[in-house]
Amino acid sequence: MELVVKSVNPETLKTATLVVAVGEGRKLGVAAKQLDELSGGAISAVLKRGDLAGKVGQSLLLHSLPNLKAERVLLVGVGKDEELGDRPFRKIIAGVLNTLKGLAGSDAVLALDEIVVKGRDSYGKTRLLAETLVDGEYQFDQFKSQKAEPRALKKVTLLTIKAAQAEVQRAVTHATAIANGMALTRDLGNLPPNICHPTFLGEQAKNLGKEFKDLKVEVFDEKKIKALGMGSFYAVGQGSAQPPRLIVMQYNGGKKSEKPYALVGKGITFDTGGISLKPGAGMDEMKYDMGGSASVFGTLRAVLELKLPINLVCILACAENMPSGNASRPGDIVTTMSGQTVEILNTDAEGRLVLCDALTYSERFKPQAVIDIATLTGACVVALGSHTSGLLGNNDELIGQLLSAGKAADDRAWQLPLFDEYQEQLDSPFADIANIGGPKAGTITAACFLSRFTKNLNWAHLDIAGTAWTSGGKDKGATGRPVPLLTQYLLDRAKA
Repeated sequence: MELVVKSVNPETLKTATLVVAVGEGRKLGVAAKQLDELSGGAISAVLKRGDLAGKVGQSLLLHSLPNLKAERVLLVGVGKDEELGDRPFRKIIAGVLNTLKGLAGSDAVLALDEIVVKGRDSYGKTRLLAETLVDGEYQFDQFKSQKAEPRALKKVTLLTIKAAQAEVQRAVTHATAIANGMALTRDLGNLPPNICHPTFLGEQAKNLGKEFKDLKVEVFDEKKIKALGMGSFYAVGQGSAQPPRLIVMQYNGGKKSEKPYALVGKGITFDTGGISLKPGAGMDEMKYDMGGSASVFGTLRAVLELKLPINLVCILACAENMPSGNASRPGDIVTTMSGQTVEILNTDAEGRLVLCDALTYSERFKPQAVIDIATLTGACVVALGSHTSGLLGNNDELIGQLLSAGKAADDRAWQLPLFDEYQEQLDSPFADIANIGGPKAGTITAACFLSRFTKNLNWAHLDIAGTAWTSGGKDKGATGRPVPLLTQYLLDRAKA
């Protein structure tokens, strides 16, 4: 879908569908009033019949209004200005898109710039609108023998005032790149695990390097992983016929003297739990256990598309966690790249085992900040549900930046504590640390484990177990989160 920004009067545009706002109480918006006057009161006459009250979520399609160039006019209820937040605004735009998808027109014009969204300026409001439109076009049908019918809608024009046109265009540019990154993240997550394995992800990294020439890509095989001393990472992948891969992607868009930012992604392409086998019901969704790595891919793609003036290194620890005669066992002790030893009490707590070595590896780049992203704990889903990502770390400034980015991007995170008292749950009588801390505070103790390997780093951890995919039912699928949050964080650093 092509998004175009224009500053013209809506009645001057010839289009298949012109979309205008109606407030609660049948209050015509500015654009709707202009159309009503030109059409001889046709819109107000329809509203007087009571067909549309103007509440959020309501819409009414009018055909062939007199004296207008638009073939159709779609009236959209926007409620009361003072009550419109991010969520209802997104619902309005999603509803508009669903209506447009069902029409035969190849284009539409949205005259919705007058809508007031709480706490949002023209840029912020347009970012939400444009991301909702582009992401709403996503579909995953590559494994269906009967593909979805091609959609008629090809172009949407967003109208705004001249003074705001530059900011609105900037928002559309950013939103399009973010939505494209989300699409890549969703594609990787939705792929079946017999196709999307660690070697496949390595190939995708190389393909990205071919598409964007300013990206340096290295893919390390199991021999290199072992040679690096990544005993913890290697232990997770050793039970699978699919060998592990460490993927390192470097983008240098900033000055050579500037330290990079680092994103570290958990890439468990399928998680059976290993010897600590998971229950069979719903195990198919464990293909999403590489959601952290998928979101790093998507964020990197957005950064490359926008050519942000920053330096960024992305490290993906990719493995398949399978039970076999070669698999690691509960009770095994492994030595991490940092030299610390870990007693594996549960092989299903494998994400932290691959991440700890990847975090240690990130030190060689001397990053300004490191953020790891992982579908790490079911406990996070219990604590925060599917709306909010868990956030922990060792640097208050970094935590604050990520919380602000999440709020700005409408991709929110919530900070959980990382108090020293929780560290005691990881004590082991046989090794430096155990890989689980018991049933209490599972999200926190998982982050406590990672914190043992980030003492030399400004570090934050995003637990996206509840937000990376929608579970069960016909709507099951990857969400593309937290690509908006991460990209916003990097936009803020780049001041783009």
